[in-house]
Amino acid sequence: MKPLNQNRWLHIFLLLLWIFLGTILRFANLTGKSPWTDEFATMVFSLGNSYQEVPLNQVISLETLLKPLQPNPNANIGDVISLLRFRDNHPPVYFILVHWWQQLFPTNQGYLSLWAARSLPALFGVISIPATFGLAKLAFRSLVVAQLAAAMMAVSPYGIFLAQEARHYSLATVFVIFSLTCLVVAARRIWLGQKIPFWLVFLWIAINSLGITIHYFFTLTLLAEAIALFVLLLSQMRTSQAENYYAGILKNCYRLSIAAIGTIITGLIWLGKFIPQDYGSEMTDWIKNDSSNIWAIINPPFQALAAWITMLTLLPVEASSLTIVIISGAAMLCFLIWAIPILYHGIKQQWQQRDFRLPIIILAGFACGAIAIFFAITYFLGIDITRGARYNFVYFPAVIVLLGASLAVYWQKFQLSDTSNNWLLNKLANQSWTIDPGKIAIVIIWLMGLFGGITVSANLGYQKYYRPDLFLPILAESSQVPALITTSQQTLVQTGEMMGIAWELKEYSFAEKVNFLLANQNYKGDRKAAQTLKKTLKQLPRPLDLWLINFHAPVEFNSCVIDLRDFPSIDGYNYQLYHCPEIDNMQTKIRDN
Repeated sequence: MKPLNQNRWLHIFLLLLWIFLGTILRFANLTGKSPWTDEFATMVFSLGNSYQEVPLNQVISLETLLKPLQPNPNANIGDVISLLRFRDNHPPVYFILVHWWQQLFPTNQGYLSLWAARSLPALFGVISIPATFGLAKLAFRSLVVAQLAAAMMAVSPYGIFLAQEARHYSLATVFVIFSLTCLVVAARRIWLGQKIPFWLVFLWIAINSLGITIHYFFTLTLLAEAIALFVLLLSQMRTSQAENYYAGILKNCYRLSIAAIGTIITGLIWLGKFIPQDYGSEMTDWIKNDSSNIWAIINPPFQALAAWITMLTLLPVEASSLTIVIISGAAMLCFLIWAIPILYHGIKQQWQQRDFRLPIIILAGFACGAIAIFFAITYFLGIDITRGARYNFVYFPAVIVLLGASLAVYWQKFQLSDTSNNWLLNKLANQSWTIDPGKIAIVIIWLMGLFGGITVSANLGYQKYYRPDLFLPILAESSQVPALITTSQQTLVQTGEMMGIAWELKEYSFAEKVNFLLANQNYKGDRKAAQTLKKTLKQLPRPLDLWLINFHAPVEFNSCVIDLRDFPSIDGYNYQLYHCPEIDNMQTKIRDN
């Protein structure tokens, strides 16, 4: 057999295999998870609809609550852009693509198909696999590294999590890969003292500009790229490449300036045209740090570490069985203790190879720079972006490519001296194996990634933030009379929370017996919502079951009795049940007491 680096057809087959496997993992169980608030925002705004179609402070039916999810034949791209400018915090490109995409699919009971909404990001997730292959191949000029990077991207639990969200993160990830590819090519030119071609400069500007219109956090990718270039120049001054340092700078200063200025100008144009004036005022309150809380200092490193681990593996730590959770956590801990030294040793070995030093400097400098930016924003600006694991798309592809480069060391003939005191590899190396122990280590690490991908697809890890699917059985069992589900509404977040319940409820036969009330309030604890609820209850027929869900206002009822049963906790929903009997019966009970 030809060496792996030279077997063209084998590489084509392997890449197609990773794409096929990655497609299965990303499309499996695609609609098996309840949509949540952010996904509803994507669906509503991409249809050209508004949350203002949902009335506040009055009893509404399931159909009225879900009306913004009905396709609007009169809506166009202009409506989508306008809604995003004045009602949301996100740039328009992805929403425009969804607007076109959803027109290719039939509706589901008159509403936008959830499969249509999630299949587009899943498709972009699949595209990220060959894109990662291309980035790794250009960076390291090694088909082995490229194959291993593509294989890890195909099964990465974090990548599958992003791809199964009806959001823009998987498309943003693809553009991060494209931008990194331009960075790697430009860096090699600088390293060799050659001119960066103008076609690459303008392509880079175009990619960066589009990246900003997909997600504003793409600007963090650009800042991290600037840090990576700075690290490269410092490294070049201290190595044998110093003779190319001044030549590379002089030849490319003008071109790099054009790339930077072009990106800044186009970025500012996009931001000035689309970013709302009140950007970050209400919709990002959940990531603002309370500086007086000690947990605001302690939590970010652990939150970031959790996201980093899931780029490699994730076992069913969110299963319903505590035993499975404990076993999964222990298995992940043991695996990481074994794998991290192997991966570190692999990068260390690759650093010894002159040809691999440049891409390691660029990609490691980029990833570390992005992480530093995350912590700077968290601790100095008081905005804890480590709390949102999805934001790590900013540097996720670089981590995967570095992972592929590290594993490539072990594809070569394994030597006992290469084990770096890793007990399992030492044991394997001392046995008689037809397969090299280094390759066995690669298989183990990849299989752990595969198990993690299956875990996410099966909804046993990276579960949705809201679980209305768990609330509906409780509602069905506990309410034998008409029910009113009430929440205190401040932003479209609360509207989305109720939409999640309504979305699941439409599959139940008793849906027509359930109504909703979104009582508007200006801030948590505002009595306005409680007053609206009290007034509404006086007008409703009895008997009635009142479900308060995420209701942040003080309530006092004279005609309703709280249900003291110990209901199970449900992610995203803090709820309490009140039974409101007929008024005559209630008055009789009061007299008897």
